[in-house]
Amino acid sequence: MDAAVKKVLTELKAGKFRPVYFLQGEEPYFIDLIADYVEKNALNESERSFNLVILYGNKDVSMATVLTHARRFPMMAERQVVIVKEAQEISDLTKETGTKLLLSYLAQPVPSTVLVFCHKHKKLDGRTELAKKIEKLAATLTTKKLHESQLPQFVEEHLSENGLQASEEAVQALCEFVGNDLSRIVNEIDKIRIDLKDGELIDLDRIISRVGISKEYNIFELQKALIKRDKLKAMRIANYFEANPKKNPAIPIVAFLFSFFSKLLLASTAEDKSKTGLTKLLKISPYAIQDYSFALQAYTPAQIVMCIHALKETDLRLKGVDNGSVSEGQLLRELIAKLLF
Repeated sequence: MDAAVKKVLTELKAGKFRPVYFLQGEEPYFIDLIADYVEKNALNESERSFNLVILYGNKDVSMATVLTHARRFPMMAERQVVIVKEAQEISDLTKETGTKLLLSYLAQPVPSTVLVFCHKHKKLDGRTELAKKIEKLAATLTTKKLHESQLPQFVEEHLSENGLQASEEAVQALCEFVGNDLSRIVNEIDKIRIDLKDGELIDLDRIISRVGISKEYNIFELQKALIKRDKLKAMRIANYFEANPKKNPAIPIVAFLFSFFSKLLLASTAEDKSKTGLTKLLKISPYAIQDYSFALQAYTPAQIVMCIHALKETDLRLKGVDNGSVSEGQLLRELIAKLLF
């Protein structure tokens, strides 16, 4: 987990609540994580009925509306909580009227109010007076999307925090299949957790069955078949993809393979081809390095370039360029044949 997020959560768990939080940035999971903690822990259950206000930013919610709630005093409680979700949609947040109102409140916030702004998917322009004053006068957090190389650590930390364990293969499959959608990763783990017995390890089969991947016919198995030059298995997977196009659309498959061969080309130029060296160079999970090591033995640099060219050509044809009436399935089979030579 990001160090800045940990710092905010550590402070909250110690019972220290700031008057104003401004949570912004590209990764909504961390914003929701902090806002949810405040919602569930700043007040006890009996206090929430009168002292918890949740607003949703939209064209009908102005800064005046938000601050009217913030300036109220708590009823039979030490504090009240006002959480503004989708704060980026507040009608006048970055306009002169709304900015003046918010700056005035930041200068003298109501000490018995915990005001939380959830400004998702983007951040304020750091050059503006509003952004500079918020940074100075509020508890601020700017989140970023995790790089794919950071996903395994995130998954392992989340598992550890919830008393769960998973195999390396399961962690890798979850990260590869879901990508850097942290909310979905956590949701998939939560679904798996329901059926686990105490102390049971989350293995690859569990990920495959719960996340909706075919055990034999999936993009990971296709990649392994290509690395091993197993033409029969690769074509079987291609046929399965063609028969199940909704679950296995061709364009994302090509994009996945393009990413693999592009990194493989970079790996082929590395002076240090050890596991540690390739992990650092490619910025990917250590669990995935073994596939690259094997692939470097199966493909020469010239062959890797030919594969990348074939992938680019197929991608264009899938998008309608010089394709005619060739089906997605046929294009995929032609591509696999080219990748296998």
